[in-house]
Amino acid sequence: MRAEYNFSRDKRGAVIPQKGKTRISIFIDNAVLDEFRAQAEKIGTGYQTIMNEALRQFISKTDQPVTEKTLRRVLRQKMPEYLRSLTTRSTRIARKRSAS
Repeated sequence: MRAEYNFSRDKRGAVIPQKGKTRISIFIDNAVLDEFRAQAEKIGTGYQTIMNEALRQFISKTDQPVTEKTLRRVLRQKMPEYLRSLTTRSTRIARKRSAS
């Protein structure tokens, strides 16, 4: 063994990168992750492989890009619900503060 090693030209990360795949970090609901893990265990494969297949199926069914029209429609539907939840939450917080 050498007394000292020079790592100045080395790169961090996976030793063997996989072509066509990218490592990411995401937050997944525990229930969703548990379900994918259970399915993976039943068929004897990795849960990430099953998740990737599910995402591919979803993409193939929804090949249409998100247009301005679609985005506006979704926002019109969802924004009132979201704003009501904010109003309700802020009202509850104000009541708690005034009660203290």
